[in-house]
Amino acid sequence: MSTNDALSRFDHLAAVDPAELGGRWCGSGLHTGHRLDGLLERFGWYGKEFQSSEAVYPLLFKDSKDRIHSVDPVRLPLGLVLREPALARSGPALGIFSTLLPLLRTRNPTARLREITCRGIPSAAIVYDRIPVIDHLRRIDDARILGLMDLRSMPHPLFFLLSRDRD
Repeated sequence: MSTNDALSRFDHLAAVDPAELGGRWCGSGLHTGHRLDGLLERFGWYGKEFQSSEAVYPLLFKDSKDRIHSVDPVRLPLGLVLREPALARSGPALGIFSTLLPLLRTRNPTARLREITCRGIPSAAIVYDRIPVIDHLRRIDDARILGLMDLRSMPHPLFFLLSRDRD
């Protein structure tokens, strides 16, 4: 799917009330040819968790034993990933991430939920605490959400899907 097709679909989806997002959600990428497509999944991205509007864990990853951990986004080398996505996809980068996962983890929330207007529709959005990222959310159905990651230095959004975790 192209970025324009994804934006068109996003624009036609209903708003999400932040109060409806409680719990854990499984994530996957919606590939649009973005230079970061598939990168989070390569590193074991699990999804996001919403404990309240003030306590959001936007980056959950699975370790080698399938345990889920919250990672503090500010501890990730986002600038390097944006400049060198091929390096970020490399085997050595994956090994380094796996080794450093215990140091990247956090028990503290690293984002908040707010209602923000994006592309003309007010809807739930994840506002990261210490990096310039806002994840805008729209409803596909009761169990699925389409997300648009807006990062200040990226010319095009990165899209992702969230499915309510039933566990």
